Amino acid sequence: MPAVTIIIPTFNREQFLKEAVDSVLSQTYDDFELIVVDDGSTDKTKKMLQDYGQRLTYIFQENRGVGTARNRGIAEAKGELISFLDSDDLWKRDKLSIQTDLMKSQKGVMISFTDEIWIRKGVRVNPMKKHQKHSGRIYEKCLPLCIISPSSVMIRRELFDTVGLFDETLSVCEDYDLWLRISSRYPVFFIDKKLIVKRGGHPDQLSNRSWGNDRFRVTALLKMLKGNYLDEKQKQITEQELIRKCRVLVNGYLKRGNIEQGNRYKALMEKYGEGGKQ
Repeated sequence: MPAVTIIIPTFNREQFLKEAVDSVLSQTYDDFELIVVDDGSTDKTKKMLQDYGQRLTYIFQENRGVGTARNRGIAEAKGELISFLDSDDLWKRDKLSIQTDLMKSQKGVMISFTDEIWIRKGVRVNPMKKHQKHSGRIYEKCLPLCIISPSSVMIRRELFDTVGLFDETLSVCEDYDLWLRISSRYPVFFIDKKLIVKRGGHPDQLSNRSWGNDRFRVTALLKMLKGNYLDEKQKQITEQELIRKCRVLVNGYLKRGNIEQGNRYKALMEKYGEGGKQ
């Protein structure tokens, strides 16, 4: 049985996918299986992957979203350790070696993630301060935005039995939702090495498709508040973040003339914090 299962979800990204796959197959650590879950691609993804033969497992499903694709990969995984790679990202050659050594030597670490290099439209850029990485009990740091890249994580498979899988109802921010569920209950170990390359700026990025991704983050925050595992401090900071995100949505919807949706998020502000006033 392989020690690590690597899952690449993809949808119509043959121009990026080959490089992503090659970055996995060129790793210095080789005790892994690679699963590519094709979420209904209509390009030449399947034909391109046939050239790899048995070096990877190819799974096709009707288009149901990245969360469903990752969950399908988890269901098929044989490894004790699970890693993900977005099909437009790349791994440095020693990523698996460094991260697997950590997870094997420190059995108490349930999840780890690494630093990253950012490429936007072919040009290297520096992450903003708000994207700074943190280690340990980082739930508070995960509330404003997603600071953990799916392409950088390694997770013990058993952790999913406790916190659940990706929420398949979220078309975006499904990773934000999972990191909240994990970081509220477990420390998260940060490896301060730039072991992945995140390539962005292309038009098919999920985060670029529509305005108002905070809608999905609000859904995730509401789920956290309705759960039974937050302590009092965690509840308080979660409510505060919910109010901040609702305020952004209220202003955005009213600016766009969508009074109904604006009032919906205004009502949430009122429910969780004195009319949303700080």
